[in-house]
Amino acid sequence: MTGARDQVTRLLALAPYLQSRGEVRLSTVAEDFGVSPRQVIGDLKVLWMCGLPGLAPGDYIDIDFEALEEDPDGLVRIDNAEYLSRPVRLSSSEAAALIVALRTLRESAEESSRAVIDRTLAKLEEAAATGGTHLEVHLPDQAPELARHRAELDRAISDDRQVRLEYYVPTRDENTDRTVDPIALLHSDGKDYLDAWCHQAGGRRLFRLSRVQSVTVLDTPRAVPDVEPRDLAHGLFEPDPDDAVARVRLSPELRWFVDYYPVTAVTEAGSGALEVELRVSDPLWLVRLALRMAPGLEVLEPDDVRRQVRDNASSARALYPPA
Repeated sequence: MTGARDQVTRLLALAPYLQSRGEVRLSTVAEDFGVSPRQVIGDLKVLWMCGLPGLAPGDYIDIDFEALEEDPDGLVRIDNAEYLSRPVRLSSSEAAALIVALRTLRESAEESSRAVIDRTLAKLEEAAATGGTHLEVHLPDQAPELARHRAELDRAISDDRQVRLEYYVPTRDENTDRTVDPIALLHSDGKDYLDAWCHQAGGRRLFRLSRVQSVTVLDTPRAVPDVEPRDLAHGLFEPDPDDAVARVRLSPELRWFVDYYPVTAVTEAGSGALEVELRVSDPLWLVRLALRMAPGLEVLEPDDVRRQVRDNASSARALYPPA
């Protein structure tokens, strides 16, 4: 099974590939994209549900699946996708959203990547201006604040001192105050992190520096000074022994979940569904995730989280009077 990111990349290339060739044998498509014929069929079924905004039946991309059912190595044909060859024109809101995203990305990008981002921004801003819309997007400069936080944390590590952090927790949308023993400053995927022992959580945690609101170096020495820094070469997720083990059921439409979330076990559950296990340090995070992805994600265990999801869903329904 290929990942969701790989599939999106293929889909972006598959439509113009088929459109430019008219018709291609399934085996040739699979060979050109380096995947199995079965995976190509899966990609085509996703592409089949794509179309212009409005989602009227006549706007969907049309694919001849009957030919493939009659011949396992039949011809792949695509119709009703002529608009893919037309130049893409962004609305002012779409251009503004892209500019904001790129400027935000630039703040945390490595120096080697900033030149590419700057060129893209220049072209995007020029195109927006040519279309009659002048956009100026200004974002607060976080670089000086991040630099100060890094310097304070580096000093605390060198001087063997504890630190008080004011840290924003997005899953609860709140700032928290906590005392930590800083272990190391780390960098991964263009972002800075603090590897530290958190006395509030009673365990080791990874703090994203962009979410740190303030840093105060304390006079008290670190309680756990001699700990090896984490190795982020294989990703950020490192389960804690105290984390709860959760089990959820995913509908076929949410099979991509396993490529984006730190699951520890995956089991086929029939009819395309999956049952997966994952480690959860904050049960509230799983409650919110289940509510956001309902009905495709069903919490099976732990029982208390399952009850919280059910109770929250009932409370939400109660806000809407029956029709």
